[in-house]
Amino acid sequence: MFKKIKNLIRENRALHKANLLQLKVNMLQLKELEWAQIYHDSIRGKKWLEETPLYIGRWAGNYAFFYVLNRLLNDYKPKRILEFGLGESSKFISTYLENVLTKSKHLIIEQDTSWYINFKSNFQLSTRSNVVICPLIKKNVHNVEVNCYQDLKTQITQKYDLYIVDGPFGSKHYSRYDIVTLAQDFNDNDEFIIVIDDFQREGEQETVSVLETVFKEKGLKIFKGIYTGNKSVCVLGTEKYKHISTF
Repeated sequence: MFKKIKNLIRENRALHKANLLQLKVNMLQLKELEWAQIYHDSIRGKKWLEETPLYIGRWAGNYAFFYVLNRLLNDYKPKRILEFGLGESSKFISTYLENVLTKSKHLIIEQDTSWYINFKSNFQLSTRSNVVICPLIKKNVHNVEVNCYQDLKTQITQKYDLYIVDGPFGSKHYSRYDIVTLAQDFNDNDEFIIVIDDFQREGEQETVSVLETVFKEKGLKIFKGIYTGNKSVCVLGTEKYKHISTF
């Protein structure tokens, strides 16, 4: 009898946990639907964006990500853009370069040559969007193996206004840590925005935590915004970009 009661309690707890998890998933999906509406409203009147073939969601950024990216490009008009990971956001930024940011430049770091070949057979980037292939390597970061770009710093010859971090492939811990390596060279004269996609994951959260520590040690005042749908995006920026927390 006691064994049956114990098993029943265990089953009820498991069912309750599963129901709570499903409720959370449903709530995030509702938020994503709301972001989809907000995003579409935000690009209304920009026919060149409305006609850009984008596959939003899944491995690509979600609607919250693209809404934030649209606001950043539209409101701040960055002159120098660095993007980790070639994909849907590359199309979005490149389309902005052709229609609004006519004096801006866009460097994309990609890990996979075959993906780049496939991508450019389906979409023509702006002539001011430059793709550089940096193969994936493993580095030891805080005693764990992390996916990083090979020889990245040899390709980065300047600082940027906007950093989009959506590559390389995520790691369980300290994911996409290359941005920390770049941030260690920042100083109090730099003004910048950093966008970290997939912030719902532990690895990206750890990387943002390290970034915040680096900036604190450098005496940089940083503003932060987190936007959540079925995935989350974190935005960090200096005083010049303090309104990133109110998008």
